[in-house]
Amino acid sequence: MNKFLSALLVVLTTLVITSYQSSANDYVVGPGDVLRITVFEHGNLSTVDRITENGFIVVPLLGEVKVGGLTVSKVSSNIASLLADGYLVNPMVRVFVEEFRSKSAVVLGHVNIPGLLELSGPTTLLQLLSKAGGLKEGSGDTATIKRKSNGDKKVILIDLVSLFEGGDLAKNISIHDGDTVFISKGGMCYVTGEVQAPGAYPCKDQPTVLKLIALAGGFTGKAAKSNVNIVRVVDGEKTILKNADLHQSLLTDDVIVVPEGFW
Repeated sequence: MNKFLSALLVVLTTLVITSYQSSANDYVVGPGDVLRITVFEHGNLSTVDRITENGFIVVPLLGEVKVGGLTVSKVSSNIASLLADGYLVNPMVRVFVEEFRSKSAVVLGHVNIPGLLELSGPTTLLQLLSKAGGLKEGSGDTATIKRKSNGDKKVILIDLVSLFEGGDLAKNISIHDGDTVFISKGGMCYVTGEVQAPGAYPCKDQPTVLKLIALAGGFTGKAAKSNVNIVRVVDGEKTILKNADLHQSLLTDDVIVVPEGFW
């Protein structure tokens, strides 16, 4: 996943400002957010206030105004309508979120800093993964997002290869308050026996036996190169493929056993 991490940083650099600007007006405000409300040509009516636990702010002339659960653009239009109702003629109102406090998401799995993360305003998947320290080496190709919407549970699968390598920005979806994002560990195969560095190695795209042995540092001088075995589980049953061709493709969770030769 090193190439994914590099791509992530490049894409984030170009997207962070534009993605914020394009979605700021669609941000749904809530308790703890601080709003700066500007009424043009009426500076005495401009104010900064934090949204209460019940979703209210205090606006000059209007008193308490319910804003929790509304988008920034809707808050602006609502306040303008209330001011136009007997107070001002064609008021122009601008609302800006000065502090974001009300939203969070959970990132779990194969990231460097898993846990609960505050959403500092409109946040995309790429931005959230950046907050989580990026993906760990050996992470999988799919992000699973669990979301509650109107009481229903929804699961969204994002192809990270399409996003990072293919540049499919449609996959860079907005993260909602309460989302849980899970990055699984990538498929692994295992090499044991007479190789330089036995262990687990990424096993995506069905690599060959020879490629996995190369990742494990190659054969030792004692290896029986023509007697390599593959241990594979098929339908719950362990199967041993003896004297495997070094150019044979592997499946996830295969175990390559390189025996010692007898001379």
